Amino acid sequence: MTGRPLDVLEEALDTPVTVHLKDETAHFGVLAGYDQHMNVVLDPTELEGSADDEVEDTTIIRGDNVVSINV
Repeated sequence: MTGRPLDVLEEALDTPVTVHLKDETAHFGVLAGYDQHMNVVLDPTELEGSADDEVEDTTIIRGDNVVSINV
């Protein structure tokens, strides 16, 4: 995968990704959507290090908080 960031996200739709945030947390889930601001939708989502392995149905992450997205 090479190219512009939004092209990479387009290729990664419906695949598992890890989103690392500014607060040093990471969210794991399937990339269900994104927009031009790199706001992302993960479905379902698991928070790294959560004590009870809680899984959320859908999580929307504001692009301003994203440090990296690993495919």
